[in-house]
This record gives sequence, C-alpha cells and structure tokens, in this order.
Amino acid sequence: MFTAQGPTFRELAVQALSSVEHGYDLLAPKFDHTPFRTPDTVLDAVAGALGRIGPFGRGLDLCCGTGAGLDVLRAVCREQAVGVDFSTAMLAVGRERARPGGPPAHWVRADARRLPFGPVFDLVVSFGAFGHFLPRELPGLFAQVHGVLRPGGRFAFPLTAPARPGSGGYWAMLGFDAAMRVRNALWRPPFVMYYRPFRLGTVRAELERVGFAVQLHALEEFGRRDDGSPRCRMVVATREDTPAR
Repeated sequence: MFTAQGPTFRELAVQALSSVEHGYDLLAPKFDHTPFRTPDTVLDAVAGALGRIGPFGRGLDLCCGTGAGLDVLRAVCREQAVGVDFSTAMLAVGRERARPGGPPAHWVRADARRLPFGPVFDLVVSFGAFGHFLPRELPGLFAQVHGVLRPGGRFAFPLTAPARPGSGGYWAMLGFDAAMRVRNALWRPPFVMYYRPFRLGTVRAELERVGFAVQLHALEEFGRRDDGSPRCRMVVATREDTPAR
C-alpha cells in the first residue's frame, strides 16, 4: 500500500496519536506517496463527469490537502480554483507542487466548518475528506458549502458503494473504524477518521435538508456490482434559490 517514499511505521504511529490537524502537518511531505491520496483514476473520472456538466466559473476544493482535487477544478473551471484546508503543511506542499496551466489557483487555510467566503463559487468538490467529520457535523458542513455557492452552483464528490457484508473489504473497514474508536476512547486529542457512517442515504437526506437538489451520476469507469448498481457514483448537489435551513 505504501511506496518506499512513503511514511515509516513509526511516522504513521506518531501521526495517529496526534490531532487531525497536527497529524496531517506531520504527514504532508509524504502524503502523496500514501494510499490516503485520492487515486488519479477517481480524479480523472470525476473531471470527465464534471466536464460534461460544466464548464464552471470559480471552483473550491474543500479539504484540499496537497491539491490533487485542484487539478480537477483547473480542468473544468475558467476563472479561478481555490483550495481550502486547515493543515498549514499540506497547503505548503500543495503550493510547491502545483502544476502550471489553467486558471489561477489560490490556497487558503481555514476550517471547513467555518468557511471564510460568501456565495461566490459555481462548483465545490471534495475528495476523501468526509471521514474526518462526525455524523452530527454533516448538517453544519453541508450548510457551509451551501452558503459559499451561488444559486445554481453545484457541490460534487465521488462516493463508492459500501463493501458487501461479510466481504474482506467489509471486515477491513469495520476493523479500522473499531480501532479508531478504541484509540479515541483511550487517547487525547482524538483523531477523527471514520468512513463507514458516510452512507448515501444519510448524505442525501442531509444535503436535501439544507436546500440542495441531489442527482447521482454513475462513474462507469469503475463498473457495476452483481445487482447492476454502480461501484462508484458522483453525487451532484445543486443549490436551489432557497436559503439553507
């Protein structure tokens, strides 16, 4: 799972015993060499799907990390691409490794739960960050996204189908979440990283509650399961001309 350029076991252990912010500050120089970075196959699939919907004007990458999602924005946005993250080191690595071309990119340090923007964006994307938010935080997070989009603006992110109960992936994810709960019960500060609670039904209900209209786009590059359902979807939530509740 890790390349030779990735973090050592000791470095991962130190990160796991830190806060989320400090942990990612420590991991930043080697983050792109870990499986935590969103794979290019997913980024390319989302960029292709958004290209069929767009183009867009200004875009925001929520919890941008080292900026892989910013490359998606710069491919589909004409005016500006902004990355926001609360890890100073992740932002610094992103600035250093930013690719040339496309609209100008800007990097902003901020908490996604308190975004320092008005309704100026046409598109918000996010990749792999939702496990760092507790279920009770989702309504506030989605309300923040709603508030920075112009009417008609879109919030888009990939969402993979959950592993089949009893499969290897199911037990691996269950074991990971259980280990994180034990860690957080025994150690402070907590490190929030739970991916199983972020399910389509819950996510869709919370998005609609704050004023989004939700559509699902199958990412056919990843195929379909035995029952015909997509292995991976792109969720597209559109801000309607009504205020968030």
